[in-house]
Amino acid sequence: MTSDNTTLDASAPWLEVDTLIDDPHTRIVVCCGSGGVGKTTTAAALGVRAAERGRKVVVLTIDPARRLAQSMGISELDNVPRQVKGVDESAGGELHAMMLDMKRTFDEIVEGHADADRARAILENPFYQSLSAGFAGTQEYMAMEKLGQLRANDEWDLIIVDTPPSRSALDFLDAPKRLGSFLDGKFIRVLMAPAKVGGRAGMKFLNVGMSMMTGTLSKLMGGQLLRDVQTFVAAMDTMFGGFRTRADATYRLLQAPGTAFLVVAAPERDALREAAYFVERLAAEQMPLAGLVLNRVHGSGAAQLSAERALAAAEALTDRMAEDTHADTHPDTHPDTGTDAGTAPDAGTASDAAPAPAADSTAEAAPPPGRAENNLETTGIVDLDGGKAGSRTAGSPSPAAAAEHVTPTSPSAAQLAAGLLRLHAERMQVLARERRTRDRFTALHPEVPVTEVAALPGDVHDLAGLRAIGDRLALNPTATDD
Repeated sequence: MTSDNTTLDASAPWLEVDTLIDDPHTRIVVCCGSGGVGKTTTAAALGVRAAERGRKVVVLTIDPARRLAQSMGISELDNVPRQVKGVDESAGGELHAMMLDMKRTFDEIVEGHADADRARAILENPFYQSLSAGFAGTQEYMAMEKLGQLRANDEWDLIIVDTPPSRSALDFLDAPKRLGSFLDGKFIRVLMAPAKVGGRAGMKFLNVGMSMMTGTLSKLMGGQLLRDVQTFVAAMDTMFGGFRTRADATYRLLQAPGTAFLVVAAPERDALREAAYFVERLAAEQMPLAGLVLNRVHGSGAAQLSAERALAAAEALTDRMAEDTHADTHPDTHPDTGTDAGTAPDAGTASDAAPAPAADSTAEAAPPPGRAENNLETTGIVDLDGGKAGSRTAGSPSPAAAAEHVTPTSPSAAQLAAGLLRLHAERMQVLARERRTRDRFTALHPEVPVTEVAALPGDVHDLAGLRAIGDRLALNPTATDD
């Protein structure tokens, strides 16, 4: 086991990433997890590695951030797959990338499943424009639609999906059900009823059966908005069945053996708690889980030195430095008496010394000739040159000027060593905390394969960085250093 790249225990099953992406039966890989754990980077790294191993890959990101485009050297991603340059295609693979444009995808569905006049009426409808731009759940449903389109085209060997960056990432799975509930809801059925009945009967139903409802809705929504909704529902009536059918087909596609879900998490308590939630939810939905990617795991090349030993060594060095400093400051100080050894008083002669004359507390010393007492004259304070000349600071630089010429003392080797030992102790404490958190997850879900990705020293912003992540994703934890 390489101490700086992985800390997986032998008891935890290893996620064989290369086996997963090399398998021609694997057609869809979905990266899910909470926000900020590296799903986008993981998806892109998997795409680069799979392409350079011979697969024709498209990476679909639903993350609104532009990190994927930047790391792949593409100026901007849109709703059309763009080929990524710089990927080694010697094995016959290719890499394409795209970012979901929710409104554009919705527009394409309308244009593809309605005649020109009805499509124009829908696209120009104010309620549709609001719905397609930001209605809750629309993004996830459109991602399902786009995934279904990519899979139906059969142009790529492997589709890698990067899900939204939030706890609600599994709304991606709920989209078909939510859409079905919306289309089958009482509100939609009531709005669709006049169009379905038609003619005078429809108008009578609208005028009588909906009078109370439309009055209330008009107050809540506004009369114009209600009319826009009714017009939208009437125009979309023939398309609703197609929405539900395609959503259900994509949902079944996600349950198929050719799909693999990867849960991405950081080695932190909250992130792994979310990962456990995703694992349990995927099992409940009968979605095929490939394993857990534990991202940004810290390591150490000196793991044999524990945090306790490092701190003890740092304290010993600090104590030694303190002793050496005291010895340098007081080189002749007797350790017991605190007096200088060369000037210690002789007990036999101390009593022979003549006592100093006692000072008369009542006597006042007369000022020197020519100097006013306390530098005062009757006319005020006088400046006496004699006083300046007698000062010990006469002719010497000021304290501030002297401080400017003081050379700062460089840290000694012992100080540097003590600081490094403390840093190492902190790193080992982080490693221990991450290991405990990971072990808690594997204890709850011992059947889930895990791979660990060592943290890089900097951000990933190019293909070289994505390759480095891919190498770590596929690292065999049973390998040993040469």
